[in-house]
Amino acid sequence: MRVIGFEGSANKLAIGIVDSDGTILANVRHTYVPPTGEGFQPADTARHHRSHILQLTRQALSDASLTPTDLDAISYTRGPGIGHCLAAVAFVVRLLAQLWSLPVIPVNHCVAHIEMGRLVTGMNNPVVLYVSGGNTQVISFSRGRYRIFGETIDIAVGNCLDRFARIVGLSNDPSPGLNIELAARRAVADAAALAETEDAKAAAAGLPVPDAALNPYQRRLRRLPRLATLPHVIKGMDVSFSGVLTSVERLVLAQKSPKQAKAATEIPFSVDELCYSLQETMFSMLVEVTERAMAHVGSTEVMVVGGVGCNLRLQEMLTLMAADRGGRLAGMDERFCIDNGAMIAQTACLMGPSAAIPVSDVGVTQRFRTDQVLVRWRPDTSSDALDSTDVSDSESGSSSECSSGHDEAMDA
Repeated sequence: MRVIGFEGSANKLAIGIVDSDGTILANVRHTYVPPTGEGFQPADTARHHRSHILQLTRQALSDASLTPTDLDAISYTRGPGIGHCLAAVAFVVRLLAQLWSLPVIPVNHCVAHIEMGRLVTGMNNPVVLYVSGGNTQVISFSRGRYRIFGETIDIAVGNCLDRFARIVGLSNDPSPGLNIELAARRAVADAAALAETEDAKAAAAGLPVPDAALNPYQRRLRRLPRLATLPHVIKGMDVSFSGVLTSVERLVLAQKSPKQAKAATEIPFSVDELCYSLQETMFSMLVEVTERAMAHVGSTEVMVVGGVGCNLRLQEMLTLMAADRGGRLAGMDERFCIDNGAMIAQTACLMGPSAAIPVSDVGVTQRFRTDQVLVRWRPDTSSDALDSTDVSDSESGSSSECSSGHDEAMDA
């Protein structure tokens, strides 16, 4: 089975082609980048998708050296996502399905991230940390579904990063999250360089080197940037980032105020130091709840998916945590962590022809939770393992609740 997949739930339009054996034949993407200081508006983003979708379709077919007659099915993201963007892509999918006489398979965006991760990393049943601009969830497979063990109760981690970038004036190109990560790395490099400079000056002056009186832990701390005090909010297995964003915004505004700056007794935090502080605080919250989920299900494997999962600092923290538990992390690069069409096509291949719907039913569902999908393709999903509630739950997501924070991505 050879499937073409269309993804356009947020600001990234992506198209991929995958064979049923997991071979990725094409995986192309185009991102809508708003001006610095602005978020992406739904109408503008949908206009971007409409402008590029035919060109990307031709590019994907060209990369795979295929024609529409070589395809067996067409798949698309049904939800969750931003309504304008989902609808723009679904409209084109409906037309192409009729032009090419192909069955249509609707796919849950969140489940697709997990299945792409399982394909690329080779992990069979890890605890999943799904972190993106619209979703923050800790997930594990159980009784035929991807169960959500913990999630954000307000905004997603990626949305928090995006909004902070706007506050401090970081560019949206190529992405706010990447620019925050690079700024945090600069803060670490600058702190280490400062410590080395102080040691060299002390040695040149014949004075005691500061490091000589410190233990190894203190020496490491001395080479790290200053850490701003921000809320660390975990409620049970859920996390909250809105208070973190409010606190760092107040700190930025206070430092910009001439009156506050004049009265301050401490050196103001630089933008790089604030980026470092924000990452460390939020990522430590995510690592904590992920470790709890691993302990609960008895897993030693963890996989991180979603756009924020590309962050190397987050991957480093998860790697250290997993190693302490005798386990390991499976991470991916931006080709497969960030929204992509191949993940939609791959999931459709797993779902199979029986998941196809009539063209007249091709639509979108903004609020489509991960745990609403009955994962029939997993070998450990059997009818006797499911209770009556599982069997009766809707797989279309037509009456679903919000998949945690995706609507926040529409904020300007």
